[in-house]
Amino acid sequence: MTKVIVNSGICGFTVTITAEKDTGKKICLSFDTECEMVLKMLDDISQVDTMSVFSNHITNPVYRSAAKHIKHTACPVMSGILKAIEVEAGLALPRDIRIEFIKD
Repeated sequence: MTKVIVNSGICGFTVTITAEKDTGKKICLSFDTECEMVLKMLDDISQVDTMSVFSNHITNPVYRSAAKHIKHTACPVMSGILKAIEVEAGLALPRDIRIEFIKD
């Protein structure tokens, strides 16, 4: 099981993403969050094909679901979902990601 926590920023929502291998080449996803938009994505992506992380933005099931449910296009949750799938599938190593704002 792989868990990723995304602190989304100014919206104030935190999303805990859990990715778990299923039988075959599927990854089961669950989200712990108060963001209703992210929770609605589970209608589409509660189970995804492992190799879907390598599809482009137009055909990627995570981004397709986000296009339907997420109003803020800069939301970092989609990247967190894809990273969790990659790690759980053994296609990447877990490494923290960070976006930093620097004020001059």
